Amino acid sequence: MSFLSTKTNQIIRQSRLDWRMILGVSLALVLLSCSRSSSTVATATPAEPSPAPVPHTREANDVARFLAGLPGTPDSPFSQLEKQPAWAAHRRELDKAWSSIEAKTLPSMRAFQAQELTSAPIPDSLVLYPFSGPDALMLTVFFPRNPTYVMVALEPPGTLPTPKQLAGKNLNRTLQRVRETVSSELHRSFFITRQMDRQFRGQVSDGLFSPILQLLVRTNHTILGHRFVRIGEDGNIVARGVIPPGEIGNKGVEIEFQTDADQSIHKLYYFSINLSDAKLCENKGFLTYLGGLKGVTTYFKATSYMTHHADFSIIRDQVLAKSAAILQDDSGIPFHFFRDQPWRVQLYGDYVRPYGSFRWLEQADLKKAYAEPARKPLNFQIGYGFRRIPSNLLFASRTTPARKD
Repeated sequence: MSFLSTKTNQIIRQSRLDWRMILGVSLALVLLSCSRSSSTVATATPAEPSPAPVPHTREANDVARFLAGLPGTPDSPFSQLEKQPAWAAHRRELDKAWSSIEAKTLPSMRAFQAQELTSAPIPDSLVLYPFSGPDALMLTVFFPRNPTYVMVALEPPGTLPTPKQLAGKNLNRTLQRVRETVSSELHRSFFITRQMDRQFRGQVSDGLFSPILQLLVRTNHTILGHRFVRIGEDGNIVARGVIPPGEIGNKGVEIEFQTDADQSIHKLYYFSINLSDAKLCENKGFLTYLGGLKGVTTYFKATSYMTHHADFSIIRDQVLAKSAAILQDDSGIPFHFFRDQPWRVQLYGDYVRPYGSFRWLEQADLKKAYAEPARKPLNFQIGYGFRRIPSNLLFASRTTPARKD
């Protein structure tokens, strides 16, 4: 990738091609690099929804409410477990944590969404959330009316625990660990990577399905049904079965849920995918899926600054090519990619420097942009350095149509 990246930079410096031509050259070089390292090269076949309706069952909603410390609906299979002192204590602790975020943080976030994120085409677009972890909370707070959400991260999708499985464990210890899995999100606004590595690979749960569900029901959603899915080599989402030999799994889960306030129906997909260039070059299915997207809204938060590095250039360039709008903190795409057409940029909050071990990734151009008077205030904390340094958000909207290769 280093030779190709150098060549792309030479082309950009020596030419006065418009932005779209430059991006086209860059993407072509990326795909050429993939073809050199793998015989599997993506084609831009339009991505399609899964082929059949999601089966509606109460199973996921029942599990979600129990783990989230919410009383079950009538005839819940968890009704007996809810009578145990361990669950009563679990409910009290989570009620306390959620009361705090509902009082101090979420009202300001919802006001920001209503003021800044309601213009077309945002509410009708698919929302893509790379490096998401299980963060369905911020996704649905900032984009509450979107019909489809796609979350992508490294952790496995996982399965649902049954009442029998939970009854056979030390319930007090199990529920304490469940609270720990969402503690960072509720107190800092993001999931900590090293904690997810421990918690969501068998210690607390076998994946992200459970915490995603907990965040959904705690923010007044009802889970209508779910299905285990994958992205096939043709780029389409299919029901998960036996994975053909030689194909990458791209395992995921599809969740259909309802917003209680207005009864609107939404779908959320979570896929376990390695987004590094080395792995994406081999992943024909996901590259083809991305190739079929157009006019999406993309969200980045607390990404460990992945797209600042050369070995995450493919997902960065695909987002730039396919997005109609991008909302991110400074850990998302570097600011210099938005300085020219086709992007119109609005900055919020304040930018000092990245927090802690990321401080070496300070962006001088972003700092200079924040010195301009056009920035707007941000009345809540979000992302790295929570309550220790000022928070920032960047909203970029496209001024020309997004590409569909």
